[in-house]
Amino acid sequence: MAIERWSPFADVRKFDEMFERLWNGGARIPETTESWGIPLDIQRTGDDIVVTASLPGVDKDKVDVTIEDSVLTVRASVDEQSESNDGGFLLRERRTGSFYRAVRLPESVDAENTSSTYKDGVLTIRLPKLEEKKARKVAITTA
Repeated sequence: MAIERWSPFADVRKFDEMFERLWNGGARIPETTESWGIPLDIQRTGDDIVVTASLPGVDKDKVDVTIEDSVLTVRASVDEQSESNDGGFLLRERRTGSFYRAVRLPESVDAENTSSTYKDGVLTIRLPKLEEKKARKVAITTA
């Protein structure tokens, strides 16, 4: 006989999962934006902000980067590809369709001089800081 930890809400969770499967016709709908959102890394390097986005399997022509009202938006789309016509999918986790990710930028970013590169499914966006917003050394004088 095994000792099992008792959880008072285990039956409630099982019922909820069963109801969700029944209600959604057996298909699970992604519960978080991370499952369909574009994963990003954002880091500060010197006076620049560098945004790196993973877009595996996306053609460069299907990627759109915009900056509007201090919001950086990365949009991408993947066309549905059917590899075989003799059967249906048993499991399908690769995403198709269009998806996007939006990030609010600091006011100090120079949107006019932003540059981006795309290589091997990785999008890199370099956002420089405005010259007038960069830190300046203040000389100290004695009175």
